[in-house]
Amino acid sequence: MKEYYIYIMTNKNKSVLYIGVTDDLIRRVYEHKNHIIENTFTYKYNCEYCVYYEKYNDINQAIERETQLKKWNRLKKKNLINVKNPNWIELVNDNEILNIDEMD
Repeated sequence: MKEYYIYIMTNKNKSVLYIGVTDDLIRRVYEHKNHIIENTFTYKYNCEYCVYYEKYNDINQAIERETQLKKWNRLKKKNLINVKNPNWIELVNDNEILNIDEMD
């Protein structure tokens, strides 16, 4: 079964939040970290750290959730991250995704 992710990236100072959707979280975070795609929001603001994600089996649900989160204010987004990842640690590296549900 195909998996889809909504994810939140931030920069070193945690001053910027970016929300995206993908079917390959490791590849997509790698692209952000290494600035593979130029002239994008994440490129401009150095969003290199994935601090939150949710997994879905339906692309439409993932896109719907991404759209919902993008409408939230910054405080609400920060609170969402803080529930599962209070230390805002990096959840995705070049070959693994930390289980956000085991972070508590």
